[in-house]
Amino acid sequence: MIQFNLLPDVKIDYIKTRNRKRLIVFVCIIASGVCLAIFLLLFLFVRVNQTRHISNLDSEIKDSTAKIQEVNDLDKILTIQNQLNKLPELHDKKVISSRLIDFLTQITPNQASISDVGVDFEGNNMKLSGTADNLVTINKFADTLKFTDFTIDSQSGKRTGKAFSSVVLTNFTIKSSQGEQLTYELSFNFDPAIFTQVKDAPENSPQVILTVPSITSTRSATEKPNQLFVPAPEVKPEGGVQ
Repeated sequence: MIQFNLLPDVKIDYIKTRNRKRLIVFVCIIASGVCLAIFLLLFLFVRVNQTRHISNLDSEIKDSTAKIQEVNDLDKILTIQNQLNKLPELHDKKVISSRLIDFLTQITPNQASISDVGVDFEGNNMKLSGTADNLVTINKFADTLKFTDFTIDSQSGKRTGKAFSSVVLTNFTIKSSQGEQLTYELSFNFDPAIFTQVKDAPENSPQVILTVPSITSTRSATEKPNQLFVPAPEVKPEGGVQ
């Protein structure tokens, strides 16, 4: 049996294109339906579920707030509790200014007196003014400040360093006409560690120890010449040297 295809090629291409178009339209409809379903689910989740969840949270917040507000003197309790929590931190950072008198007693020469003390614990600097018997004593006072060391002994180890720095004699004047007494003004910086709290210091021991040098700053002592004449060795009768 012999069959003849009487359809022209254009008709065949048209049928194939129409079938392909139907397939594409069908796939697009399915994809659009899936996207629409996802959109509806998301819309319902946001508009219904999330709204209900937020409403529940608001109700819980209002209930908790009402219970807290029922507490008497709540503001005072919160303020006191916050202050109590800050106390240990503030205690560790507080300045032990009571050490100042002991430090000044150690570093001040006997021939000098202090009449005014200015301390800036934020800028870590200090000013001293007073009287002294002569300029040598004032220079000795300044040298003592420059070479004074401190030691902090704690369980974590020892810490040492210079207690004072940038020592400057800013002013001095002769108070009496004979020049027997002078007024002075010294300014210098101090290491803040000497006034801080040492938490792990050994019991019954000073937290900060100053090592004050014994300085001789008089001109006759600092410029003392070597011995010029040495006694001759004693000669024994036998000719030996004793």
